[in-house]
Amino acid sequence: MVPTGKRESILRTLDEEGIDYVVTEETSSRDYTATVTFPLPQAAVEPVLEQLREVGLERDAYTVVLNAETVISRRFDDLVERYEENEENGDRIAREELAARARSLAPSWRTFVVMTAISSIVATAGLLLDSAAVVVGSMVIAPLIGPAMATSTGSVVDDRELMLRGVKLQVAGGVLAVVAAAAFAALLRTAHVVPLEATDIFAIDEVRERLVPDVLSLIIALGAGVAGALSLSTGVSTALVGVMIAAALVPPTAVVGIGLAWGSPRAVSGAFVLVLVNFLSINFSALAVLWIAGYRPESWFRREEARIATLKRIATLGVALLALSSLLAGVTYGTYRSATFEEETRTAVDDVLDDDERLERLSVTVTYEETFPYSRPKRVTVTVGHPPGIDPPELATRLAERIDRLDDPTFRADTPITVEVQYVVIDVKTSDRDARIDPKPDRDAGHGIVRPTDQFI
Repeated sequence: MVPTGKRESILRTLDEEGIDYVVTEETSSRDYTATVTFPLPQAAVEPVLEQLREVGLERDAYTVVLNAETVISRRFDDLVERYEENEENGDRIAREELAARARSLAPSWRTFVVMTAISSIVATAGLLLDSAAVVVGSMVIAPLIGPAMATSTGSVVDDRELMLRGVKLQVAGGVLAVVAAAAFAALLRTAHVVPLEATDIFAIDEVRERLVPDVLSLIIALGAGVAGALSLSTGVSTALVGVMIAAALVPPTAVVGIGLAWGSPRAVSGAFVLVLVNFLSINFSALAVLWIAGYRPESWFRREEARIATLKRIATLGVALLALSSLLAGVTYGTYRSATFEEETRTAVDDVLDDDERLERLSVTVTYEETFPYSRPKRVTVTVGHPPGIDPPELATRLAERIDRLDDPTFRADTPITVEVQYVVIDVKTSDRDARIDPKPDRDAGHGIVRPTDQFI
């Protein structure tokens, strides 16, 4: 809408830029003389609007940006070549479009609350059912991409209202998801719909995956934030990217709720760290991508203030992620050391059993203490097969001594490690796979204690 007295200057600017336009006379008796319509490549929207404002297009004037499916014009092709190939802004959308899309992605409070609660409850059901399909379904309906993108967009364009709305939605969404998951899980436990002990619940694969976050969790969340910012700033559909962001946020919050319902501090602490890492990573990477893409406030005198504020937020998020990353690195190293300990334990068992050809190692199981962030072995259970008709030798003490000699000060604990040997009779005449538990466990099962001196991590 062309304001009164600005018609000639606006049309002159369009002519100088080689932009085709159509002018329609305004007859509504308002403060506008005409309506001018013109096609632009996506990359040209922001710079052309800035030029029009410099010659008198007021901020409160009506400016509507629509998507055109196809424009057939040689002069338009020249504009495409000039702006999309030669301009620094590439294929990113205009600042105004970015803010408008971010606002549209942040739903109303009522819709946000209902959809977040539903997605959390569905995720909880999927985790307890160990159903990846149901968990993915919960991600599809989670409205979590909007708040994260609103926070980042509001920061870079200095829209405080949009930024605060995004922050409030993220915090409220996280709390609501945990509360909904905890309430639903507690209801299932009280009604004995899921009559399982805590050890059984947290042994479910879909739940166990979210209990101990590692460095890969950080990479996934950073990738989700980058993808969300790129899809928003380039005008690409954010639907699938929203599923990726929800994948990083919804299942861990549901596990926090399950941990609260079953009273497991280890589950709550591990899953909460994962939720916190994912929230911070998504905001950090999205904010950095939008800033690098060149989005700034419209007014030049606000750009320095916005620059300082944005860089401070990026630095704060970066420091927090760095601190959490050290924890994730420790967890990753602990996982590696646990695998190494188990492999060395199996090797020690094989060395002891090699002294008697009649004995065969069937399995070695290491049970760990319920601690976070570091796992500590509590019990080593060895299942040994032997032919019928013989009394197997006592092995627990010998195995305990061998495990005690494992030269790994990282895996030491103040509490002793119990070594338990279970004997199984193997009938080699029928099949090596046909086995039965020895009916005399009291006589054939031995126990030994390893008493390490260093802390076990």
